[in-house]
Amino acid sequence: MKFGRTVRKLREEQNVSIAQFARKVGMSPTYLAPIERDVFPPPAEKKVIKIAKALDQNIDEFLALAGRIGTDLRRIIRRQPASAGRVLRAIDGLSEREIDELVRKANKRNHGKRSSK
Repeated sequence: MKFGRTVRKLREEQNVSIAQFARKVGMSPTYLAPIERDVFPPPAEKKVIKIAKALDQNIDEFLALAGRIGTDLRRIIRRQPASAGRVLRAIDGLSEREIDELVRKANKRNHGKRSSK
């Protein structure tokens, strides 16, 4: 499903008017309406993140639906392109459970090495 249609579907499931939702995400209803109809492309990253949070959706999945990759992920890839590529290729095809286990192990190993975000 396309970004706009997904936003509209989820917003309507929450029984929120477009005017209420537009205020919540800091957009005008006249700008949001064509986005929901997929007439306008998805907005910039910060707005997509606000929309995802307002709809209680996973930010990375919503950014992907909008055809974007988070700034933090681009920074990681630029800093360690070969390693990031190897990791992404290695997890391709793994189940969510397997990926969660790898993430848990990485977080445990990195505990204390970087500050919480």
